[in-house]
Amino acid sequence: MNQAAPGVKLTYEDFLLFPDDGQRHELIDGEHYVTPCPITKHQRVSGNLHWLLRSYLEVHPIGEVFYAPFDVIFSDFDVVEPDLLYLSKARAAEILTSKNVQGAPELVVEIGSPGTRKRDETIKRRLYERSGVTEYWIVDPKLDVIRLYRRGSTGFEQAVELSAAAHDVLTTPLLPEAELPLAKIFTG
Repeated sequence: MNQAAPGVKLTYEDFLLFPDDGQRHELIDGEHYVTPCPITKHQRVSGNLHWLLRSYLEVHPIGEVFYAPFDVIFSDFDVVEPDLLYLSKARAAEILTSKNVQGAPELVVEIGSPGTRKRDETIKRRLYERSGVTEYWIVDPKLDVIRLYRRGSTGFEQAVELSAAAHDVLTTPLLPEAELPLAKIFTG
């Protein structure tokens, strides 16, 4: 959904005027995107993943995990609300404000739905890649799969796909020693 005239890019100032209507409003390259409220399985997966990350961070206090709605401002024309994001303490000291995140988190997690799948895999992946996000996880609650993109020397490397059916366990250098079994992420 684009509320601007063709060729006109919306800004963060416009974003602040969007209605508080329970839907997720985002700007990507000045274009307005609206996503309806998430479905039940999306919420379960989001809650499970947040709980696993938060539990790890309780024992290893190296950063913080946040969940939507929480604005991440990459530029005046790029404002998103990822389902989950992680900031190390060092990164948070640089970009976390009392209202939002102003810059690239180390980790961004988007939990897909039929209406967002294509956007998550294309437009958002490109935005996160060019903005300097270290890891991007696309969670597919329909297939119980996570596609993990990690930053290499020239951008995101080829995605690694993990599956609950294969009993995969997600690990990341961002969270040393963390083991996130996909079976626990997709339970419920």
